[in-house]
Amino acid sequence: MPHEQLHRLDLNLLLAFEALMAERSVTRAAVRMSVGQPAMSASLARLRSFFGDPLLVRDGRSLVPTLRAVELRAAFQEALDLIDSALRASRGFDPRTARRTFTLMASDYVLLFLLGPLVAALEAEAPNLRLLIRPVAVDYAEQLSRPGLDLLILPEESAELRVSSARLFTDHLVCAVDARHPEVGERLTEEQFRTLPLVSYSAGFADPIIERLFRRQGVERVPAIGTQSLVIQPLVLAGTRMMAVVPERLGRYFGSQAPLLSQASTGSQASIRLLEPPQPFEPLHLGMYWQPRADSDPGHRWLRERVLQAAAALDGEESMATMADIDKSS
Repeated sequence: MPHEQLHRLDLNLLLAFEALMAERSVTRAAVRMSVGQPAMSASLARLRSFFGDPLLVRDGRSLVPTLRAVELRAAFQEALDLIDSALRASRGFDPRTARRTFTLMASDYVLLFLLGPLVAALEAEAPNLRLLIRPVAVDYAEQLSRPGLDLLILPEESAELRVSSARLFTDHLVCAVDARHPEVGERLTEEQFRTLPLVSYSAGFADPIIERLFRRQGVERVPAIGTQSLVIQPLVLAGTRMMAVVPERLGRYFGSQAPLLSQASTGSQASIRLLEPPQPFEPLHLGMYWQPRADSDPGHRWLRERVLQAAAALDGEESMATMADIDKSS
């Protein structure tokens, strides 16, 4: 595309294109851009004329992008990201007055122990800040590559991402069973470790980490129950023969909370018991991931610093990564 034609393609058209691609609907794109539907239809017509391509074609009630539109979106996203980063860097960031929304993707385990306390701590420091926390999705890598997801928190063992990163904290994996399990004594035997029905967390991972760790010990396990939640696993165990492999922090939390939760709902007490596996699992390292384009964004940097501080408090020791380490990895 000759540079002399760029004056015909203003920034608003690029934003309209991104809204149309994201929403696949002229009506919803108009709402997203806070314009009327006729204005959005006119923007789509201008885009089609400029690129000589329909860009979005109707398929039933939705619009489907053409191959040309998919190619353009990748290029436009990179350009919009660079513009956005430059503008944010020039403005600076004051958490006391900033009105901004950050989107994070993390498991409910991370939300319970790390992000929940962080949100409470930020209420006074950044009263107008908004955090949106999404559950881990199968396409987390693709979502992180696009605008809209600021931080991803995952076990390092699951994340194969070539982006900026920092380690947050480490947890140990233990086995959990019902406190009154009819077969398990003070120790978990090798046979029980291999054969007790397994509750596994599988959300967002094509190859769930727990099943992968079992394989490294020469044990092939097919879960009896696959959950979309780490936090729900200890609650599933009550009154069953099943076993779960959980982060130790989570197990200890529910070991103390389960009697209260169970008594409130059923009138009887139940709890879980934590046991070391016959062969220790490798530690679970939680990492924070973001796109390098956000390195120079002062607001994004501020958020990363607060997450690192919360992780350091969680471990009761200095964080395993400093902002200098982050800069080196960027």
